[in-house]
Amino acid sequence: MIEEGLLKRLIASIECNVCKQHYEADNIKVIGHHDDLWFLSVFCSACHSRYLVAVVIEQDRAPEVVTDLTDKELEKFMNMDSITTNEVLDIHNLLKNFDGNFSRLFSQR
Repeated sequence: MIEEGLLKRLIASIECNVCKQHYEADNIKVIGHHDDLWFLSVFCSACHSRYLVAVVIEQDRAPEVVTDLTDKELEKFMNMDSITTNEVLDIHNLLKNFDGNFSRLFSQR
């Protein structure tokens, strides 16, 4: 069963069609659902627009992989270890002061 809070967070990440402000979770009400189809009432506090939103949430189904990788490349990457927190921090530190000069960046390695 899908959690209502997850739906509210999902809709809150979307911009209002009228004013482009994000919705507030408190202004999103779940009206009801039937199987995978959910209905929500959404109110934009910035421009006072109201919407009825229909959302389809398909559970227990693997997401479709959309990629330009070959089967061999996809298998290689799927079998690799996950990226560690330290690796993410290393890249963050490298890019923090990066000036956009890739030639210089790659010649340093």
